[in-house]
Amino acid sequence: MINDLDKTDWASLGHAYGSADDVPGWLRGMVSPDPAIRQKAFSSFYGAVLHQGSVYSSTVASVPFLFAMADDSATPDRGKVVALLLSIGREAVDAEEIYAVVCGEDGEESTIYPDTARLMREHADAFIAYARDPDPRVRRASIEGLGLFLDDTERAVELLQDRFAEEDGIAERLLVVRTMAGLALRLPAAAVPARAWLDTLADDLATDPDIRLAALVHRARCAPDSTDDQTVPTAIELLRQVTPAPRPDKGEHKDRDPSRPCACEAEPDPDPNVPGYVTAAFADLERHGRVHAATTPLLTAFHTALDTRARDRTALLTAQLRSPDPGTRYDAIAMARSLITSLRGDHTALVRLIGDRLLPADPYTAAAAAEAFGSLHTLAEPAREALAAYVTAHRPDAWASPHRTVRRAHQMAVVALAGLGDERALPSLLVALDTDTDVWRALGAVGHLPQCATQLTPRLIKRLADVDHCGDWPDVSPVTLASALAKLADPAAVPALTNALQAALQREQMHAIEPALKALASFGPRAASALTVIRPLTDAGDVSLRTAAASAVWEIERRPGTIVPLLEDLLDAPRKFEALNLAGRIGPDAAAVLPRLRQILNQQLEQNARNELNGAAVLNDSWTLLHAASALWDIAGTSEAGTVVPALLNAWKDNNSTARDVLACLNRMGPAAHPALPQIQIALAQPHRDHQRWSDAVAFDLEVEHACRDLLARLTGLADPAPAKRQ
Repeated sequence: MINDLDKTDWASLGHAYGSADDVPGWLRGMVSPDPAIRQKAFSSFYGAVLHQGSVYSSTVASVPFLFAMADDSATPDRGKVVALLLSIGREAVDAEEIYAVVCGEDGEESTIYPDTARLMREHADAFIAYARDPDPRVRRASIEGLGLFLDDTERAVELLQDRFAEEDGIAERLLVVRTMAGLALRLPAAAVPARAWLDTLADDLATDPDIRLAALVHRARCAPDSTDDQTVPTAIELLRQVTPAPRPDKGEHKDRDPSRPCACEAEPDPDPNVPGYVTAAFADLERHGRVHAATTPLLTAFHTALDTRARDRTALLTAQLRSPDPGTRYDAIAMARSLITSLRGDHTALVRLIGDRLLPADPYTAAAAAEAFGSLHTLAEPAREALAAYVTAHRPDAWASPHRTVRRAHQMAVVALAGLGDERALPSLLVALDTDTDVWRALGAVGHLPQCATQLTPRLIKRLADVDHCGDWPDVSPVTLASALAKLADPAAVPALTNALQAALQREQMHAIEPALKALASFGPRAASALTVIRPLTDAGDVSLRTAAASAVWEIERRPGTIVPLLEDLLDAPRKFEALNLAGRIGPDAAAVLPRLRQILNQQLEQNARNELNGAAVLNDSWTLLHAASALWDIAGTSEAGTVVPALLNAWKDNNSTARDVLACLNRMGPAAHPALPQIQIALAQPHRDHQRWSDAVAFDLEVEHACRDLLARLTGLADPAPAKRQ
């Protein structure tokens, strides 16, 4: 069939990068006698025709040719062809309900995902044949297809059981177990026979512990009610049995020279023409995709299945973090981090166990542990001394170590320690600023040490003065420097920030102007010398710039007569969040804009109602609603409580990212916020942290939780109702 490729009009079809006229060449390359050509063909096909799991018209057109290749015993790499077919089918099946109708390459509606899933099901018999193929690579690649493409439950279960009995390889048998669970999740009719089969495997003492562990985990996936008090202890014992004994020539050695990198280091030299933060981002992507223990995918699935069973997950993670296998310990760090950042509760014991991995002799693992702490905000407090011990075990110039693994581990530990406000991070941060080594990473940490401003501020001022405003990709941007200086709160920075604002204005760099204004505003009256530059901007043509300038002028001189006349115009902007916020900060002196605020609030409530009726997203509407209601309260007070509280609760309900600001306003309202009590109690009862935010997810949730508890105590007259220790 490969000879019929030219009968298809490939140029009229598409893939991720445009016309699919190059697809026939890749398909022919897959059957080339040259291994290098075959490898390149498969790689190109995955990268364009199945790009990031997307299915295109050329993907579907390729399927018959791929089946023909897989059916031909003369095809080299038949296992890879079957694996490619499986990948196409898996993506289609996973997406067919979510993306039943999508916008096609021609702009018209398309049902490509359900159509492709149906096409794969029509070829289910082919996967049955592949599962019996004499080539083990073909059989291995086909197993998952038995669970994905057969709709005959009884037959699928029987075929998988047969495959398990006939295969003697652990990898293949584990794949059958996983596929059986996937079948039970896809077809409810398979749940009972799959559960019974998994029960038999998990409880059979004569079965290999690898298989028993897999059966136990996948049973928990497809039958959550099967998890009881013995499930995790049994899993821990099976994990102990399958964990390989440590090898003396690998892992951690206490007598290793801490200045030398561990054997894990295998990172290429960075491109000097690429900013450090870009290089680091790509290195992180590659590093986070690594798996260091064979049990990691299984244990990750187990934690997902256990979900909110925090006690069970903590017991399992304790065993993982104390495992004799360094790979198991390493991968457990990410799983522990996931638990701590996703579930509320007291995670002190887990934090300390992660801290035990901060060993100078193993910088590769120490870097992972320190990176985890950097994302935990104040939850990392129990590891403060472990972090400090790791940082001080090296000289401060380890920040600039020539050994990349040692350098990264030290930097991550310093950043995490600084995040706790600990001055012991300062010497290394000064090395970063003085040697120009990975300054971008240090700048994210210096703002946590305002008590060290006398040493940090002059260095940041010098860097701000030296910024090349014409550079396209500065390694250190004026925006980052302005933010750091604002956090340090040293008024000595005001002249430098004023100069930076003028430079940004001269070059019309809007991305740098508003951050500079906000930084100057944070100094309040101490930034009065900047008013000669800021005040004229209140008449700028750009409404965002006018708003930022008016806000800065208000913070610096607090004269309502100057700013209130500007508000009416600023409140007419399409995105008026900052103007609403400014009106609220001015308070009762901004009473002149109350009619406009009521109008904005009512219009937004009506718009939100229409959006909900039509199923439209209401993210931006929620922010406008929040700020309009907050401003109304801050200006008019108690008389508006009946309007403000419902509006705030609507904003919170529609978009949980507004929670912190909603709670701040409710806190200012005092007893008038009592109608919000049920929503506050519901929020506190949630076991999961809010994950709509990114790098500050934990800090955000801790603030929300703390605010909810304080409000609950005030509104009910009770003490802090939390039995667990607040962190």
